[in-house]
Amino acid sequence: MKHDITSPNRILSRKIKALFARVFMLVTASLAAAAPTLSAPDFEILMSPAQLASLPENQRVVIDTRPAWKYIAGHIPGAVNLSDWKEFSIKVNGVPGQINQDKSLIAQKLGTLGIDTGKTIVIYGELKDKWRTDGRFFWMFEFYGFKRTALLEGGYQLWKEAGFSVERGFGKDPKKTELSPGDIAFNNEVLADQNWVAERIKTKTLAIIDNREKHEYDGATPYGSSRGGHIPGAIHIDWREFFNQEGLLKSREVLDSLLESKGIRHSQEIVVYCTGGVRSAMAYFVFRWLGFKVRNYDGSWWDWSNNPKLPVES
Repeated sequence: MKHDITSPNRILSRKIKALFARVFMLVTASLAAAAPTLSAPDFEILMSPAQLASLPENQRVVIDTRPAWKYIAGHIPGAVNLSDWKEFSIKVNGVPGQINQDKSLIAQKLGTLGIDTGKTIVIYGELKDKWRTDGRFFWMFEFYGFKRTALLEGGYQLWKEAGFSVERGFGKDPKKTELSPGDIAFNNEVLADQNWVAERIKTKTLAIIDNREKHEYDGATPYGSSRGGHIPGAIHIDWREFFNQEGLLKSREVLDSLLESKGIRHSQEIVVYCTGGVRSAMAYFVFRWLGFKVRNYDGSWWDWSNNPKLPVES
């Protein structure tokens, strides 16, 4: 005997299932809304030499942030040399290191380098450099609103070891683009200043990370800071702990384990700082790569220590 699919029991069953489905969708939507916003990129921000080689030259801009003499001795073909991060920084109230927000100047400088919003920007630096300014440039381009910015894994060294061609000398001047001030769209979600940090300093959902060397965290002032110490509650992680002895980024598993040992959770927002926002910018890249929501405090300890009203721990 066949069941009547229009029977009251069967109709009631469908209604109950529909009700449960609606409840499940509402709960799922609520959980999604409550979850932290991660800064996962729409493409891989750590690019391999092979991935870079596969990019058509007219769709990319390669930036070599090493000293000029190293660039001249050998660089990736077509790369432009941009070795001084200070070209894009200013002093505010006598405090150096803060990112330049003059859109006209920025557009003029970047347009001269052949940069526009439609190209992928790939940056590399000196792997064993103490400062790794390629991290600062990565953060800078993200702050200026460029959506496709990556670091080259292993830099020039790994590029050579992979057997790709190299270029020597000064290189050709890039073709200037029509980049305009209107193309520069500041992303304030990746920037922190002293007011932003001071207002949230005791917030449990925020982790403040000091990326300087340990003796600086403990109070040494080798770079002329007004006071020694660190921001209260800041967790110390020398940015170099994220990399191996060859200057290559450690695996996600190793990095996650390191952060877990420091009590850092993916549910937290991260603020990184150093002396002037350079070393911390490389830490910013690492946290971005790991999927955290992260900000770089560009004024960093120069800025914080310069304000006597702000608390200091040592």
